[in-house]
This record gives sequence, C-alpha cells and structure tokens, in this order.
Amino acid sequence: MVAVPASGQNGGTSATDFSAEVSLGVEYDSNVTVDELDASSNQSDYSLMVNAELQLEHQFTDTLDMTLTYDFSQADYEEFNFVDRQTHLLGLDFGARIGEVNSGLTLYYINARLDGNDFLEYYRGSPYVSGFLSKRWFARGAYVYSDKTIEQNEFRNAESHAGEVDFYFFRRGLRSYFNLGYKFKDEDAVADRYDYSADNFKLRYIHRFEVFGDVLKTELSWRYEHRDYSGITPSIGEEREDRRHRWKIDLEYPVMEKGSISLYGGYGDYDSNFPRSDYDQHVIGTRLSYRW
Repeated sequence: MVAVPASGQNGGTSATDFSAEVSLGVEYDSNVTVDELDASSNQSDYSLMVNAELQLEHQFTDTLDMTLTYDFSQADYEEFNFVDRQTHLLGLDFGARIGEVNSGLTLYYINARLDGNDFLEYYRGSPYVSGFLSKRWFARGAYVYSDKTIEQNEFRNAESHAGEVDFYFFRRGLRSYFNLGYKFKDEDAVADRYDYSADNFKLRYIHRFEVFGDVLKTELSWRYEHRDYSGITPSIGEEREDRRHRWKIDLEYPVMEKGSISLYGGYGDYDSNFPRSDYDQHVIGTRLSYRW
C-alpha cells in the first residue's frame, strides 16, 4: 500500500492510499451451476481461478472519505468451458462520520461474461448507517436497490429492493468475533414467474490463532435463504418455493511478507419444488494471494 499525504481543509489532513491484491487458485465443484439461469449440470469439474483487485482510498477530512475499487475475476473450467466466467466489478463508497455514527453510500457496477459472450449487467446502490451500540456490539443497517439485465433471457431482467441489518459481537476485538445478519429482498422481474420475495439469514464466526509465529485466520459461516415466488411456474403448475442452506469454512495463513495461502470448503443444500433448482453441491478450493 502506498500513502500520499496532502493538506486538507477545515484544519484536517487528507491522504490517499493505493493497494492491490492478486490471487491464483484451483477449485473443485461437485455440481457446476449458473445460478442466475437456474441451470445445474449435476456433474463435477475443476476450474482455474484468477482474481485481481485495485483499491484507492482518499481521506478528504477526519470525517469524510471515499473508496474506489476495481475487481477482476476469471474462472476457467476444465470440461465445462462454455460456462467459463469473467467478471468486472467497479465500486464506489462515500463515507461520513457524524458523531458516533458512520453513514455513507455504496455504488456498484458489475459486468459478467460467459464463454466470452455478454451475460450479466448489474447495478447496485445502497445508503447505509453504522455504529457501536456498546463496547462489544456493532450494528450496520442498509437499504439496497439493484437492477440486473441477463442477456440470455430478457424475462429474468429485474429490479429489486432490499433492507438488511448486521450485528457484530467482538469477543476479543478483531481476533475473535461473531456476525449475525438478516436481509429481506423483493425482486420484480419482467416475467411474473420470476418475481419473488426472500428472507436471508447469516451467521459467521471469525477467529485468529497463532500458529508457528504467524496468525491463522479461520472463518465458519452458515447462510439460509427462503425464496417465495409469487407467479406460477408453468413447468410445475404452481408457485415455486426455494430453501437454501450453505455452510463454508475458510482458512487463511500468511506466506512470505505480503502473501497468504487459503484453503476452503463448502456445502450447499438447495431444496425446491422446481426440479432444476433442487440439488446439493460440494466445493473445495485453494488459492495463493499477494497484497501490496
């Protein structure tokens, strides 16, 4: 990371930080899927994962800052190369501190391609507010508006509105803490059969251990989503309903001065009365990252 200080206004000091991260990994997926199209293969494959992130943070004053982020990711499959996926993400976050409360606005644009062809465009805007409730409890609330366009199926194009809240309990600061979250989402698609409302719950636990003189970061997570579709799905002659449980463990250990190696595994149980979305999935992967 490179910091560039500058004189600020109103007696404050402004500064600009640049940072970057690149990673290379391999992943095994027991059931290659394209979630946005409700497409599951029921077949396994390996993929090569390449990721890069550039980030610029600028502190205008002691209470006002901005972060600009660009992410690139590429997943190349060994057999299912027709779902090779390339994703570009551009993000902008404006943050302000008013007394003990943090507030801000995040904006995202995502462009994804499948096998080199246009696939997904996604816009997201989210005002938020956060702050400490007590010494160990922290909370964050946000409203989220999103708009997505899917090239392969215009009937799935949709707008959505969501409200979300997260609570953090710090057992030992950032060394050991819990995160409990809830989100309600309402999505309105071009075709009524893709309209749905969803309840989302998540529980995460992060703990850092000292191992051989360095810090091993461990994250355990569980996520649950209940989707209730409001339109009749023609192929099943009734309203669709999905219940999705996902568990994941992620281990990260530093290597060299600015690098890290990660090992992760996950299991997903997707229960639905729509056969194409009723399946389970195992994912195992590893990645090597370098930050500066």
